[in-house]
Amino acid sequence: MTVAPVTDSVRPTGAWDSLLADELVAWGVPNPALAVVDSSGVVAAAGPLDAPRRWASVTKILAALAVLSVVRDGLLTLIEPAGPPGSTVRHLLGHASGWAFDEQRVLADPGTRRIYSNVGIDAVTELARDRAGAPDVARLLTDRVLAPLGMTRTEIIGPAAHGAIGPVSDLALLAHELLAPRVLPAGVVDAAATLSFPGLAGVLPGFGRHDPNEWGLGFEVRGRKSPHWTPDTLSADAFGHFGQAGAFVWVDRTHGLAVCAATDVDFGTWAKQAWPITSARILSRHLDRREGPR
Repeated sequence: MTVAPVTDSVRPTGAWDSLLADELVAWGVPNPALAVVDSSGVVAAAGPLDAPRRWASVTKILAALAVLSVVRDGLLTLIEPAGPPGSTVRHLLGHASGWAFDEQRVLADPGTRRIYSNVGIDAVTELARDRAGAPDVARLLTDRVLAPLGMTRTEIIGPAAHGAIGPVSDLALLAHELLAPRVLPAGVVDAAATLSFPGLAGVLPGFGRHDPNEWGLGFEVRGRKSPHWTPDTLSADAFGHFGQAGAFVWVDRTHGLAVCAATDVDFGTWAKQAWPITSARILSRHLDRREGPR
């Protein structure tokens, strides 16, 4: 079962109309696009949904799903050595290998700190690419995630950690699969979203140190972090990722909702202020519609 692609002809209607329009205007940035997704697919959307946008670190969602699909095929294991001494595939996916953000320099022993590492994600994706026999990382992510989900307008033009460009309409397809997996191999999404090395402290880029700074295998897990790019009304087990290019995806299975967005403006103070407010209002509207006034 797949969800129909979102196109620029989709616009918020009824109860969503004024909410989404007002929220995106309040962001104060040009050309934002946003989609609201439940188990049936896209329920509301606004903005230039088919415009290609840089995803930056939201690409890590694709990388994690691709690596875990290679694990499921038996071509790679989570416990085999990878990265710095003492680290494994699981450590690299969970940002717990001890490697620095942008270089293969050891800052901590594996499993002792949550150090967000682009080089760790790139290294584990390259390992999966090699084991799967893919010619390059772009083909690995395309064959194992983009093509099966019908995300035909998204391209991988850079590293696995931050190299995707695609429209919000494709992000909505991804969000729908993460919310209610139907296409990807059984257990892959669950593995990515399940806490890995729970309790580790570390810095969440843009928001400072959190203790704990919870993470799954490639997906950030909401927990009770504050401050955060999502509202504290999300479930603790909600998961997702944001990117420095001004894009995000979050998924709350407990509440049956996912939201994704992308812009032409890099992440900054505007996003720290706007994203949690918008997401909280969308979630509140969703719960009111589903459960009646609370």
